[in-house]
Amino acid sequence: MRLGVKKTVEVEAKELRIHMKVCDGFEGAIYDQDGQQIGKDYEGYVPGFMPGQHYGDYLILNIDLETGKILNWQPPSKEEIENFINRESSD
Repeated sequence: MRLGVKKTVEVEAKELRIHMKVCDGFEGAIYDQDGQQIGKDYEGYVPGFMPGQHYGDYLILNIDLETGKILNWQPPSKEEIENFINRESSD
């Protein structure tokens, strides 16, 4: 039998999911172990190695609220990082 009684239950917030439209305005750079930038700033579409089905326009990050770690991150390949560093902007 369904009753019209409401009760409060405790839940644990675990993850923040961000879907951000960057309007072809993604900016980023790679830095070395000494904090020195490698190559030029990258500007343009979201790089292909970023997580999610972003179509070059969205930054999609799932962040663990306790640790701050990005849960859907997959490390890019050496080739992807080299392409990122060597391109000034996307096509």
